[in-house]
Amino acid sequence: MLLPSQVKKIICAVLLIVTLAFGEIAFNPPTALADTANIATGAEVFSVNCAGCHINGSNIIRRGKNLKLKALKKYKMDSIANISDLVTNGKGVMSAYKDRLSEQQIIDVSAYVLSQAANDWK
Repeated sequence: MLLPSQVKKIICAVLLIVTLAFGEIAFNPPTALADTANIATGAEVFSVNCAGCHINGSNIIRRGKNLKLKALKKYKMDSIANISDLVTNGKGVMSAYKDRLSEQQIIDVSAYVLSQAANDWK
């Protein structure tokens, strides 16, 4: 049978390990999507499929929901994963592209949008 002081040490050790594990995840988020993205391909995909409504990061349908960095942050669309989800599934007047673009094309165009937004679409 363990003594109370031994139980306390075990609990502290487990909590320390869990805390360190979560800290590692928080400070080193997965970058798999960014690592596989091709910005040049994303630019081509954007030109063919997105520029009709989003030329230079604008939005001809809903002006406030544009692709500028401020709007992307406001609507929690400032990550490749979140933009990819929106492009894949659509929302409101934004069409879903899961049947028109491959998963890689969606990742590429999402990375392109973020890179352009970071440069104010210049």
